[in-house]
Amino acid sequence: ARSVASRVAEEIGTPLGALVGYQVRFEDQSDSNTLIKLMTDGILLAETQNDRFLERYDTIIVDEAHERSLNIDFLLGYLKTLLPRRPDLKVIITSATIDLQRFSEHFNDAPVIEVSGRTFPVDLWYRPLTSEQDEEGNSVEEDLTVDQAILATLDELAAFERSERKSPGDVLVFLPGEREIRDAAEVLRKAQLRHTEILPLYARLSP
Repeated sequence: ARSVASRVAEEIGTPLGALVGYQVRFEDQSDSNTLIKLMTDGILLAETQNDRFLERYDTIIVDEAHERSLNIDFLLGYLKTLLPRRPDLKVIITSATIDLQRFSEHFNDAPVIEVSGRTFPVDLWYRPLTSEQDEEGNSVEEDLTVDQAILATLDELAAFERSERKSPGDVLVFLPGEREIRDAAEVLRKAQLRHTEILPLYARLSP
């Protein structure tokens, strides 16, 4: 919340804590003049205890909804029940990977706006999680977990770069949620990959 609020304030050209503020645990950088307030899902959930109708806000944006933490799930359910009582409240849910149809139906066929970005050519190399088989169809290794598959894929990419004499590149791994990202990052760190920096990225990551 801090870093995003700082960036928004910079883009608008206003001091942080004035028109643009944020609130995290034990720290509230906002005041009565704040128009845009960034906070964690837990903070907003806590606010519902003292402000059941969230009357301080006219618009609520739930970002990275696909991470589906317990707090976000509670918030989505709470906002659904709140909207009939606050018809003036605008709720915007953003995500790159959620099931659009299901979320739209959950909020009474809410409109869906898709924002497409610049695309680049992509080569697809498919690597299944299932075990490899010999010529007779017998498994030669056990089925891989997702973390094992990531490690195996990195090994294959490194071998390809060496054989093609390509310079080392970067790898972006998409995973369904924060827990899976943290688990995969821990597995990769323990693998002690040479010349490799592991950088987890998810919405609630501390700056």
